[in-house]
This record gives sequence, structure tokens and C-alpha cells, in this order.
Amino acid sequence: MRYRSLGASGLKVPELSFGAATFGGTGPLFSAWGRSGVEEATRLVDLCLEAGANLFDTADVYSDGQSEEILGAAIKGRRSKVLLSTKIGLPVGNGPGEAGASRHRLLDGVDAALRRLGTDYIDLLQLHAFDAFTPVEETLYTLDQLVKAGTVRYVGVSNFSGWQLMKSLALARQHGWPPYVAHQVYYSLIGRDYEWELMPLGLDQGVGALIWSLQRGAAARESRRRGGVAEPGADQTPRRGKRRDAGLSLLSVLHSRWIHAAQSSPGVSESTEMHADPDPLASTFGPRLDERSASQAAEMAARAALQGA
Repeated sequence: MRYRSLGASGLKVPELSFGAATFGGTGPLFSAWGRSGVEEATRLVDLCLEAGANLFDTADVYSDGQSEEILGAAIKGRRSKVLLSTKIGLPVGNGPGEAGASRHRLLDGVDAALRRLGTDYIDLLQLHAFDAFTPVEETLYTLDQLVKAGTVRYVGVSNFSGWQLMKSLALARQHGWPPYVAHQVYYSLIGRDYEWELMPLGLDQGVGALIWSLQRGAAARESRRRGGVAEPGADQTPRRGKRRDAGLSLLSVLHSRWIHAAQSSPGVSESTEMHADPDPLASTFGPRLDERSASQAAEMAARAALQGA
């Protein structure tokens, strides 16, 4: 496993991290993603640590907090070996103070997250979304107090627009508050908007990218592939014949190379992958592309996108 600095901070993070949204499985949304309990979660954490992937990402909204609880149980007794990242800001209830990034919401949310995770500090706290109803100064001042208290070590955001992130960074530096060092963003072969504004902003301002759904193109491709294959035990030849199969194989190669190229892109600190099964997780930690291969992969991915592949 290779490690990178998280933005302009001194925190070293692995190129691959683990997304724990599959832990718990409460509700229709998260039950469709995965239902890992403590036993399976512990095996997944073991695999990650063996491979050097020591950053685990979760959120208070995942399965109504069960994801944090299960993750906390899975890392019990080895807190010093892991980095914990969680997110706060999306609604966790119907009450007026159960969403956003107000002082009230952040202080209560961090206390609750610490209890569920079974720890006394969070390595990286990220705002899950921008709160347009709370002054940015209130949010940043509260985060500063949490950092000074030692309950939070680094702060970041998720799903911010360019102006929201830049305004927050400017105010943080104006007042001497800790600036955001991470931005969790969507970036994949089929979703490249991050490259237009947020990538150059992050490079200029020292905000590292934590990528989610990097393999979304692969998931979409697999879904389409399954739609053209007979039921188990029947003829497994794709309905559209060998030409379609060859096309899918080419897309598979391109997407695999795209993942490695994206992880080698400037400004990208790490990518977060969600897995509910130890077998595909183990295959994730395969041989890495060298820099030349990564450059070639980036060129191939760009050509594929321009050609509509």
C-alpha cells in the first residue's frame, strides 16, 4: 500500500480506504447496499489492515448510526492502528436540530459519534453537505473548538460546490481556524465534473480529494452485462453475441486502468471503496500500475470518454 498526505496536512492516508456504509443495513436504502454485522465487519477490517488500508470512513446517517457502532466494535482493541473518518450534517431525524452544521448539531453529533465508535477522538470529521441555513463562521468556529479539545484532529467536507468550499477556506484562514484539508467527492469514469473546478481548487488550496463511487462505471457495466446473460445453468453466451462480449471486455480493461489512473491523479489523496464481501475486497488489493502505466491509462480513459465509450 502506498500512502499520501491528506491535502496540505501532515496526515498520511492510504491510497485505498474502506467505506463502511455496508455495515448495518437498516432501512430500504442501506439494506440494499449491505448488511454486514460485527463478525463480517471484523473480517473485512482484518483484510484491510493486512493490506495496509488503515482508513475507515463512515457517517452518522448510515443505517441510523449502526455503521458507526459496528465499525467501532470491529476495531476494538486496535484503535491506534486505524484512522477513523466520519461525516455529520445530513438529517438523522425530523427535529429542527437534527440536520445541518450548527453548533448545536455538531457538538451533539460528535458526542454521539464518539459513543457509537467507542473512541475519544475522530481522526477526520467531514461535513456531509453544505448547510445554507447556518453562518459559515458558526460552523468553522465550532470545528475549531472541537479540534482544540482534541475530539477531532482534522476537518473536511463532502459534496461542496466550488464557492462553498472557497468561502469556508477563506474565512478559516482569516480567523485562524483549521482549514478543510479533505473533500469527499464523486469521481468516476462516467462522472468527471470534479475535474472542471474542484480538482484545480483543491490543488491550489491544499484540499485533498477522497473519492467515493470510483467504481460506479464498473457497477453500471456489470448491471448491463447481467441483463444480457441467461439464468444460472443456462447458456451463458451474451444475447448480443461475441461482439458485445468483446466490447464489455474492453470497457472492463479501460475502467480498471481508469481506477488506477484516477488514484494517481494530482490532488487525489485516496479513494473509498464499499464492500460487503471479503472475496472482492481481497481482489481489490492487487498489483499497482507504475507511473508510466498510469499516464497511459489516463490517456486511454480520456480518449474513451471523448469517443463516447
